[in-house]
Amino acid sequence: MKFRPLHDRVLVQRVEEDTKTAGGIIIPETAQEKPSQGKVVAVGPGAKDADGKVHKLDVKKGDTVLFGKWSGTEVKVDGEDLLIMKESDILGIIE
Repeated sequence: MKFRPLHDRVLVQRVEEDTKTAGGIIIPETAQEKPSQGKVVAVGPGAKDADGKVHKLDVKKGDTVLFGKWSGTEVKVDGEDLLIMKESDILGIIE
């Protein structure tokens, strides 16, 4: 992939959720909500403070994260649908 996020931005790939309920009912694609968790694909170098010092991000490539329903901007990189968002849009890391 030839994409590197800038500053405190993070590139995230959505993790697909189950399309079947616990009772075995299949949920059609049109009724499914977009997942609010994903895998970090790339991270920027970090945010700069007022003095110009770079602060590294808390997330790293490979982390599984939770983010808000309307967070990020949808982009297409190498034919793949991804999200790019600021680190502050990420609610937490799933361990």
